[in-house]
Amino acid sequence: MTKKGSVKPKTIGIIGGGQLARMTAMAAYRIGLDIAILDPESDSPAGQIAHIKLVGSLNDISMLEELARVSNLLTLENEFVDAPLLEHIESIGIPVLPTAHTVRLIQDKLLQKQVLEKNGIGVPHFMPVSSPDDINKAGEKLGWPLVLKTRRNGYDGRGNVLINEPNKIHLSFKNLEETKSPLMVEAFIPFKKELAVIVARSANGEIVIYPVVETIQRNHICHIVKVPGDFSASVSQEATKVARQAIESVDGIGIFGVEMFLLEDDRVLINELAPRPHNSGHYTIDACISSQYENHLRAILGLPLGSPAMIAPAAVMVNLLGDRDGAANVNGLENALSAQATYVHIYGKRLTRPGRKMGHVTALGQNIDEALEKAKRAASLISF
Repeated sequence: MTKKGSVKPKTIGIIGGGQLARMTAMAAYRIGLDIAILDPESDSPAGQIAHIKLVGSLNDISMLEELARVSNLLTLENEFVDAPLLEHIESIGIPVLPTAHTVRLIQDKLLQKQVLEKNGIGVPHFMPVSSPDDINKAGEKLGWPLVLKTRRNGYDGRGNVLINEPNKIHLSFKNLEETKSPLMVEAFIPFKKELAVIVARSANGEIVIYPVVETIQRNHICHIVKVPGDFSASVSQEATKVARQAIESVDGIGIFGVEMFLLEDDRVLINELAPRPHNSGHYTIDACISSQYENHLRAILGLPLGSPAMIAPAAVMVNLLGDRDGAANVNGLENALSAQATYVHIYGKRLTRPGRKMGHVTALGQNIDEALEKAKRAASLISF
């Protein structure tokens, strides 16, 4: 018999086996949980360390049923699984967190923006489009440039095209039409910084919110995360408030990444929500009392949430990206590990390619400049 207040050992099934699932699994093992993984790759980063590894499509209902059969609860590494499939898993008695309802609201970016706008949360102006003529009308209404987006399955710049003028419409539409995803457009936002906030929310409504970070993007891929960022306390307070409202508006349970634009007048607009651990929260493993991965597990299990407080005044995370195609042999690790208060995470991906996220480095410091110098130096020593 389980004593009151204790938790029976559970197997958490994760849909997706990449680095986010791998780091979630590592957090799970610290508190005595087992992990089952479903991923298309037989040697996925999380599959290498999971108790149970299933290989198959994330949108194969029979594979999702098998993952449910060996798990007490399912969660997500990405938002690409069709919400009706998650609803089916819920209907056979296995909880899915975040819920199919929440995933449905977030995975379609048009629906996501509609929900946020309905709840009074600032977002870029947007419109659905289904033809080049629709895009031209949107440009006349919203102004140029426009961002043409796939409503589903875009990430790291994939599925986004900036259209500067009407004569670029047809080529841009043709490129994204091939994705078979419905499309939308958003007004281009001339932001001065990009921010992000990690929010954990449990089934009982308990919420913890991590520090607001500044993200540095290159070619639509996050390269550097700085915390604290270079903005005022009032901006931080506003971003925190908006992030909380956003996750409450989609009834989110688990961990969520909230990407934001900071405008010249210090207004904050939401760019996108992610219903899962987020790249901008990797630093929490080494820089916070409780990481985003641990709090994700706590939230979906209904356990008390851990403190998001930092253990050092400043932290910087630098992504380690591939720069060639081929086998992923790690070079320079010994030198990188020699740095003090610097932490190296390698994801175990067997193949590298330009822009692929292969790992990350987090450095702690007494201030941002110190942490940034240490993180960039350690990252510069590693190649794949």
